[in-house]
Amino acid sequence: MSHTYTARPFLKWAGGKSQLLPQFRLHYPIELQTGRIRRYIEPFLGGGAVFLDIAQRCDIAEAYLFDINEELILVYTVVQREPRRLLEVLTGLRHRFIELDEVGREEFFYAVRRRYNEQRQIINYQVFADNWIDRAADMIFLNKTCFNGLYRVNASGEFNVPFGRYKRPEIFEEQNVLRVSELLQRARLFVGAFASSAPTITDDSFVYFDPPYRPISRTASFTSYARDKFDDDDQRKLACFYTNLAMTTQAKLMLSNSDPRNVSPEDTFFDDLYAQFYIHRVSAARMINSDGERRGKISEILVTNYQNLEHD
Repeated sequence: MSHTYTARPFLKWAGGKSQLLPQFRLHYPIELQTGRIRRYIEPFLGGGAVFLDIAQRCDIAEAYLFDINEELILVYTVVQREPRRLLEVLTGLRHRFIELDEVGREEFFYAVRRRYNEQRQIINYQVFADNWIDRAADMIFLNKTCFNGLYRVNASGEFNVPFGRYKRPEIFEEQNVLRVSELLQRARLFVGAFASSAPTITDDSFVYFDPPYRPISRTASFTSYARDKFDDDDQRKLACFYTNLAMTTQAKLMLSNSDPRNVSPEDTFFDDLYAQFYIHRVSAARMINSDGERRGKISEILVTNYQNLEHD
């Protein structure tokens, strides 16, 4: 595998950070960029854009990646351990899908979605098994062919996003999957809430927090990427966790979230929560309102417990 190929997230994920990476790089700790920090920890893995960026740009020796979504960690584990077997199954799904007309594709999508939901009852998420490979392939397929690439589940944990009607969906790119697998060889993957990352955080760590974003408007709410919601109380608990780490370790910490002041200038929720830290605002192309009237550049916040003097 050529290292000149730049890996990117293989899943679409709500709040993906790919577009923000050039700005994030200005705020990575100097110690990470100069090779003095070699442990990377991410308590909310999601699409993994920041992990992939750091794994390819910085000299990290190990990564500890967490997410509360067991389906997501299952997929990453399959990509890590069995990328070629996964690609074989995905190739079969893609071939069967693309040869169908639109009606046939829609029927195929709902058949895969039904199978994915039914087989959830027989999956052991604790022990890697052959059926993980088919399940990972189904999830990637659904992710790339469902409406807007959303991952959403109902109260029972069933995937319920409708068909997306794409003419030419890119379900997977073989070289990308193989390169992501290569980068994941230095990582350990865990199912767990953010606090479960605590034992892995050492003084020479860089920790990046990317929690489900706090909605900045009533129509922008999307925090149901797992069965559990992430509300303001959870945001406060996370801020306490962040503050405790900053007080008890020398780890470098970075956290991103929405900026409520885009809509309500008097809403200082995060400014108050993280008042003792460095709060930066970065520019993002997000859609604030579903009616399309407030699309374009908005700010998002980035909180660090350190300062890069040449950039800050």
